[in-house]
Amino acid sequence: MFRRRREADDLDESPDLEEYDDTTDDGGGATEAEPYAVVVRGRPTGPWDLEDAKDDGIDRLDLGGLHVPVPDGIELRVEVQDDIPVAVSLVDGSSLLQIHAFAAPKSSGLWDDVRTEIAQSLKGSGGSGEDTDGPFGTELRARLPVEGGQSQPARFIGVDGPRWFLRGLLTGAASTDPVQARRLEDAFRQVAVNRGGEAMAPRDMIPLHLPREAFEAHPELEPEEEPDRTLRLPERGPEITEIQ
Repeated sequence: MFRRRREADDLDESPDLEEYDDTTDDGGGATEAEPYAVVVRGRPTGPWDLEDAKDDGIDRLDLGGLHVPVPDGIELRVEVQDDIPVAVSLVDGSSLLQIHAFAAPKSSGLWDDVRTEIAQSLKGSGGSGEDTDGPFGTELRARLPVEGGQSQPARFIGVDGPRWFLRGLLTGAASTDPVQARRLEDAFRQVAVNRGGEAMAPRDMIPLHLPREAFEAHPELEPEEEPDRTLRLPERGPEITEIQ
């Protein structure tokens, strides 16, 4: 589903860091990312850098900076803000996984700082967050404030990659039930990040684009046409809808 995200929906905006060109080495020459696999609890696992995932046989939807698997029965949504795709969500029944990809410096990861900032933001808005151990390492178990003074459970998961940072937000049944979370966790583990070689400041969102397959399969759907439409991609199964 292509959904225009309201600015108020975004709990994850973080203060900008100092501008940083992470595409050059000390001598000023261009460098390329080393082959990389995230290591959790002593074994290699995902999410992956795109270069390391090209030959793994997993079918992924190309969204530019993110290549996302779409298992049968799971709905893919691309969230659009000011006509620019900014996030991807996977919906499995009553569970949702929202995925953002950000640029990161070569020298250090972002997840420790981002996790602390999210917890502080939640506390200041009437929610809460607590570090706990999860399948991707340390994650944030949270209570998100909602209207009426209530809160709902959520899980923030994060993975530091080579010059990128991937963050997931699990809500719905997957936020409290490990069985319900398993399919979305597996999908997150199979995501491949295409950071690219351009200079980006840390925490800049890695650019996304709408799936090419959608317009190849349905050329009558152009961006300027009326957006209230549903499209089922062949051989993948997710419904993609754009909503004003």
